[in-house]
Parts: sequence; C-alpha cells; structure tokens
Amino acid sequence: MNRRSFLSTLTALLGAGGASAATLSLGGQSNTAQSIELQRSPIAGFQYHDGETVWSQLRVADALQLIREAENVHDPRAVRVEWQGHILGYVPRLDNATISHLLDHQQNLQAYITALEESRNPWQRVTFSVHLAA
Repeated sequence: MNRRSFLSTLTALLGAGGASAATLSLGGQSNTAQSIELQRSPIAGFQYHDGETVWSQLRVADALQLIREAENVHDPRAVRVEWQGHILGYVPRLDNATISHLLDHQQNLQAYITALEESRNPWQRVTFSVHLAA
C-alpha cells in the first residue's frame, strides 16, 4: 500500500465514526478488523526509564499506554510509552508525527508489545505496535 492510499483509507476510517467494524483494502485483499495496525516501532529511550526494572514482568501482547507530551521541550510531538504506570520510553521521534496527531484529535489508539528481545542494544529490547480502533 502506498502512502496516498494509506492516508485515503485512514481518512475514510476516521470519518466513518459509527462503524462497528472497518473494511480495509490491502494490496487487493479485503479484511474486516476491529482495529488497524498503524505502525510497529522499537521503544526509544528504553535504557533511561523503568524498562530494566520491569523487564521480567513484560509479556508479548501486554497493553501499553500512549501519553501525549505536547509540552516536551525536546520534541513537541513526543508520545510517552507506559506499561502499568511505568515509563518504558517514547515513540521514536522519526515515527511519532501520525501518532501524536491522532492523539491530539482524541482518536482511539491502542498499543501492544509485539516482541521482547534479550539484547544489549536498547533499540532491540521492546517492539510495540500501535492500532487505530475501528
């Protein structure tokens, strides 16, 4: 799916409002889903927050909270990623424009851990996905 068709589909879904399930066309396939995955990213800054403290408790599929930090002096589009009240890090700066925009417009976003990796590289420790609820 190219960028134009993705944005067109996203705009249509956001305008749909009351639909209980969304139909999304991906490369000629039609899928009915309760949510649409918008992106997958590593957690930025994992090594600077509570990640190591709660590492043994994290599980794939755990829900994460996305908290908009519009007043963040380092990044005006900052989106903090938390697990059960513990700060794990942030949506990477290069990937946060769409997520911050949707949060600013009170869209129903859900985030989940999709991969956990025992690695010295903090960018490889936790991967998460962000979904737009239909």
